[in-house]
Amino acid sequence: MLLAGVAGAAATGLAGCAASTTGPADAASAPATRTADFVVVGAGLAGLTAARELVQRGRSVIVLEARDRVGGRLLNHSLGAGVITEVGGEYIGPTQDRIAALAKAVGIDTFDTYNDGSNLLLLDGKVSRYPATGLPTDPAVASDIIRFIGVIDGLAKTVPVDTPWTAPRADEFDSQTFETFLNAEVRNPGTRALTGSAAKSIWGAEPRDLSLLYVLWYVACAGNASTPGSFARLVTTNGGAQQSRFVGGSQRVAQAAAKALGDRVVLSAPVRRIAQTSRGVTVTSDKVTVTAGRVIVAIPPAVSAFIDWSPLLPSRRAQLLQRAPQGTLVKAEAIYDRPFWRDAKLSGQVIGDTGLARSTFDNSPPSGTPGILFGFVGGTEARGWNDMTPSARRDTFLKETARYFGPQTLKPKDYVEKNWSDEEWTRGCPVAFLPPGVLSDFGTAIRQPVGRIHWAGTETATYWSGYMDGAVSSGERVASEVISA
Repeated sequence: MLLAGVAGAAATGLAGCAASTTGPADAASAPATRTADFVVVGAGLAGLTAARELVQRGRSVIVLEARDRVGGRLLNHSLGAGVITEVGGEYIGPTQDRIAALAKAVGIDTFDTYNDGSNLLLLDGKVSRYPATGLPTDPAVASDIIRFIGVIDGLAKTVPVDTPWTAPRADEFDSQTFETFLNAEVRNPGTRALTGSAAKSIWGAEPRDLSLLYVLWYVACAGNASTPGSFARLVTTNGGAQQSRFVGGSQRVAQAAAKALGDRVVLSAPVRRIAQTSRGVTVTSDKVTVTAGRVIVAIPPAVSAFIDWSPLLPSRRAQLLQRAPQGTLVKAEAIYDRPFWRDAKLSGQVIGDTGLARSTFDNSPPSGTPGILFGFVGGTEARGWNDMTPSARRDTFLKETARYFGPQTLKPKDYVEKNWSDEEWTRGCPVAFLPPGVLSDFGTAIRQPVGRIHWAGTETATYWSGYMDGAVSSGERVASEVISA
């Protein structure tokens, strides 16, 4: 199934300065002051993991989170009666070892994503079935997919996961888009269209938006130290990034980690200013000002750009933030009494070359009730999402799913949508992608500390960047980094 999970991280920060304390009224409303060894900005998986690691090593930590909740790009939406659906990142698969270890440590179990029966393919206006564990039955498409995966995986092996800008052909790859590559390498127009649909879900972007070097690096990251990355692992369910889900929803992992940290986590505390000197940092939020030895910034690049930095960030880091836009992704979900599509031996998974939602998934809980069907709306279609009225968006999504699963989809008992571009503290999902030229000229700034400022978040990971696993590994890496520093 050509679908990718939305990875987890955190979000906070907006341009501004500390509140003035010049008058009695202002003094009364000024943020409280706390002191710690380290302060973490963002209570997504990256920030919470970093804080958890530091506490376990005997350090004092304060985590500042802009939202009134933890989890960042992970979010459970209540449907009532104890039932939730996930409107953010949710999947975990093979080689995603770090998120698996964290979930186990905090007591959150997994279950298999529903993947029985047949997937559906929409291509050239025709809907056809193919095995949920196999490839489309059209031999021309199937052979082209196999060939394409071989080519892209082979090129990805030449790209180092920690320093992709040093790849032998880095300049060549970073001077073209993924679309240019597809047009040159993929013979079948149907395969090109389906790969473009996959890009909308994986990155919330169009192939024309993405640097080829960035895409090859992302593929290389889809593994671990002993298992080379593969494009197939990004887009498949069984054996791929969408293989499993968390019982009760992925946000539970973040909630459990935050609960163990207790009052070290401060919510509703958007960070406005970060100032550093040779002796420490001062991090000012709406709720508390923290002085610490070092700060870990574990939020999306586009959001950190709005923090008031003193002194200013070095030009390479500042310009990187200007060139790393968040993807544009919406999750639209229809809720039914039961997953009726299973009666027809359908998995609920669809990939298509046209439409608002190019890919769908069965998002029902382990019990099978209620039946939940969601679709990813990404790239160009997601960018025009708010141009439609809410009722038009709902009706369009339901009519599109009716093409695959019949008229029963037209009458859900509930409908939920989440446009992550509307989130003030995220600015888009699932990940910050990189256009041509960025890795070559600005890649060295991705993880490089700026004095006492250190960077975490799924975008800084060397394996599974863009996913929950990448967020967790970045938190582990930065915790060791600040202690060593």
